Amino acid sequence: MRHTDPDGPVPGTHGRGEGSGGAERAADGRTAGAGGPGGPGPGSRHRGGEPGGPATAHDGAAPVPGAPGAEPGGPSGASRPDAVGHGPVRYGPDFPGDGLPVLPEVAAVLAAAGSRAHGEPAGGGAALLEAAGGYWERRGLATGPGHLAAAPGAGVLLLALTAALGGDVLVPRPCAAWWAPYARLLGRPVFHVPTPAESGGVPDPYALLETVRRVRAEGGDPRLLVLSVADDPTGTVAPPDLLHETVEAAAAEGLHLISDETWRDTLHDPHATVILSPAEMLPERVTVVTDLAGALLSPAWPAAVARFPAGAAGHGLHARVLDVLTALGARVAAPVAAAAGYALDEPEPVAARRAAAVRLHARLAAAVHATVVAAGATARPPQAGRHLYADLGPLRDALGAEGVGDAQELEDFLTARLGMPAPGGHRFGDDLPALRVRLATGPLLGAGADERRAEDLLSPDPLELPHVQRALTALKSVFDGLRDAQRWEPPR
Repeated sequence: MRHTDPDGPVPGTHGRGEGSGGAERAADGRTAGAGGPGGPGPGSRHRGGEPGGPATAHDGAAPVPGAPGAEPGGPSGASRPDAVGHGPVRYGPDFPGDGLPVLPEVAAVLAAAGSRAHGEPAGGGAALLEAAGGYWERRGLATGPGHLAAAPGAGVLLLALTAALGGDVLVPRPCAAWWAPYARLLGRPVFHVPTPAESGGVPDPYALLETVRRVRAEGGDPRLLVLSVADDPTGTVAPPDLLHETVEAAAAEGLHLISDETWRDTLHDPHATVILSPAEMLPERVTVVTDLAGALLSPAWPAAVARFPAGAAGHGLHARVLDVLTALGARVAAPVAAAAGYALDEPEPVAARRAAAVRLHARLAAAVHATVVAAGATARPPQAGRHLYADLGPLRDALGAEGVGDAQELEDFLTARLGMPAPGGHRFGDDLPALRVRLATGPLLGAGADERRAEDLLSPDPLELPHVQRALTALKSVFDGLRDAQRWEPPR
């Protein structure tokens, strides 16, 4: 493990100004910290209420989503009235879609199942769970049907798992915008743990140990760590050695791990990037969750699957999660279940579409990364997914001249200038004053006819397509303008 002073700051962590794993309370205010995604936390500004009115501190009450199933793909803030605040969960960022039409073969399966009169049972029917078992077996994680469950979106599974496991929740900083609201909905405290400099999604192991120690010293009960080896929002993949160390630290503290592996099948360079699941390292304490919107289905067709640990503990957790799903009435719609089962079997059309989509978005992400870095901002090179995470702190003076002083203002500014969603880092648990933003690649493909968008996949050089060129030129214009303004010094 890295020899970091457990009482000092973690070198290169994302959470500047924090101690190693400082226990930053995201829900109940026992320790001051930044608000989690989708809503303000203690010490953060809440922009609700009257427009232009005074900022107020969050009072510790859990922000409640509009519905228990507020999983990725829910409503974004694009259509909100100006008079409504920016903080509530319902204005959180959309799931990063691929900007492509639905695969015809998958659409045909869904349409053929549209006349089914019977619904899926809570947790998924036999055919869907068999397909999920095969999916994981092909990835080296053999699983019996008694340790699998399906739900209409990964958010519902995370809600059910959090309810079943109890205790306080730990997440990396930054983390997926939809993780923390489910814990808050249940009244569970959420603690953000800094990540190392090289990647997101997996907390620094020493920061994790220190956070657990501090939370327990304050009377807390940390039981659950949510992490992601292929990360939203950073688009990075955690190195195996870091993952091993963090999993060992979590095991030493008796934590259960939920591994969100939604993006594991979207590696930009699978030959150069090694991806491992925590379930391979700690099979008895890791539940794996995969939202099929990552690589297999449209976000408009919510479906996700969970793989539970083997043994008695996993069996009991599986049973409790099924109870929660039943109580919520959280069943995958029968036509969507049929499409999900087909996609999880990974027939040739599905595998070919996924590979082509990954290649396309890898090219787009590399182009966005080059533009952002050339302008003077910083960003880790994206390795997976359809997004990257940029820090515009080096451009603070130029942004300040535009009236941008925090992540919410940065979100508003870039969303307006780019004509596409650009959620600020505060949505992902980062500090509000930090000028960080997630940039997605799907919107660069535009909203043209399905035929044109399908042709994007076949282009030998998608960056030369006129609509993509226009989108990248607009992005470059905004960032180059900030760079030039940052360099300009007023005459004395």
